[in-house]
Amino acid sequence: MSVSRYPESESVLLEFKREVPKNEQIVKTIIGFCNQKGGKLILGIDDARTIVGLPEDQINQLLETLDHSIYEACYPPIIPLISTQVFGDKTVLIIAVSSGMNKPYFRKSEGIEKGTYIRVGRSTVHATPSMIEELKWQSHRIDFETLPVYNGSLDALDNQLIQNFLDNRKNQASAKVTQDVMRSYSLVVEEHSKLFPTYAGLLNFGKKPQFFLSEAMIIVSHFRGIEGRDAIATIDCEGTLLNQFHQAHHFVLSRLSKAFSIAGVIRDEKLEIPEIAFREALINLLIHRNYHIKAPSKISIYDDRLELFSPGGFSGPIEQDQLLMGLTYLRNPAICKIFRERGLVEKMGTGFINIFKSYESWGLEKPQIIEGANFVKCILPRGLSQVSLGKNQSEDDILSLFYLQNEITSQDVVNKFSISRATAQRWLNSLIEKQVIERIGRTRNLRYRRIVKS
Repeated sequence: MSVSRYPESESVLLEFKREVPKNEQIVKTIIGFCNQKGGKLILGIDDARTIVGLPEDQINQLLETLDHSIYEACYPPIIPLISTQVFGDKTVLIIAVSSGMNKPYFRKSEGIEKGTYIRVGRSTVHATPSMIEELKWQSHRIDFETLPVYNGSLDALDNQLIQNFLDNRKNQASAKVTQDVMRSYSLVVEEHSKLFPTYAGLLNFGKKPQFFLSEAMIIVSHFRGIEGRDAIATIDCEGTLLNQFHQAHHFVLSRLSKAFSIAGVIRDEKLEIPEIAFREALINLLIHRNYHIKAPSKISIYDDRLELFSPGGFSGPIEQDQLLMGLTYLRNPAICKIFRERGLVEKMGTGFINIFKSYESWGLEKPQIIEGANFVKCILPRGLSQVSLGKNQSEDDILSLFYLQNEITSQDVVNKFSISRATAQRWLNSLIEKQVIERIGRTRNLRYRRIVKS
């Protein structure tokens, strides 16, 4: 006889308990659901989704008292919908709540600072002060990006950057920079008869965005090996979001390996990972991160992977198996609109689809998306070690460096491929013997240059 199992799995919207937990744990979970997108706590199901049920007398007692105890323990008050469901000879208890309209919800006995809980993945965790503040904005339908920056003036916005955007919008006619146009894009907001720039305005078109949001930047680091300890090179990508995109995109692609073959005068070059995957991951990092959190975004390059770290969790109840369904929740709709009209975003919700499909089409290891307590991390496996590129790959690797610079040193080869100096020298000597490259200078000034044959 097969064991009956519940048809759904635990998620940000669903949690199972085999037995009835203490009242305070039930309250914390229900508060977490209310502060997010709602959800259900089901008692009588174990972690393996096996339906074990609850005793009838225990269910009757909970039906009589649980809704009142939850109501009394929470502020603002929460009124759950409590019901039972029968599976054969087993009965489970379901406690359901919708997303709250008066966030943040918290336990009265702990107060708002210690008693506010949220759902992160399949867990209920304490909300940080910045999360609590964001919950307050959500209850008033306010996005952080559209808040006024009181210590900024309209002079902090670069009108020429705005005009360039308006002249080059995708599928849009050109327009002049006016206050009405800036309002329509949430670049400015009026308060007490005075116009202030918004965070969205400064991030997209500010002269010095980091003066107002010092951590609104991307730190990109290339590490030796597979752990983040020995940095080969690091760059701080600052300025507007568009500038950060171009800086990070160029730096990362310059650090990745390329394989190429030459037939006549035609050079066929292939990056070790799908460029569209990194591009989509980088755009997602820029348009969906939580800019209220005072921490930079980070991109780490390791020998076997890229890691893109974005402050703030998903802005909606998204599970990993839903990423390929095109579901998306916008934390920064104004920023998303500007990126879309720039042509950097084709269609909302397709970013992760493009990432996973491009990796699948190349036959590479599947990317990973990890949601933590207050961050999202996208891991893109590097493909160089997974794809056979021919017996002369080491030579091709070195030659690929000459498409980035005219001359190289042995240290460039060591740094790029995390190999010993002896191995780098052996690769270089092999190319010299084949008269593909030549030495320039001596000792400390020794460099290598590709031989151009007529």
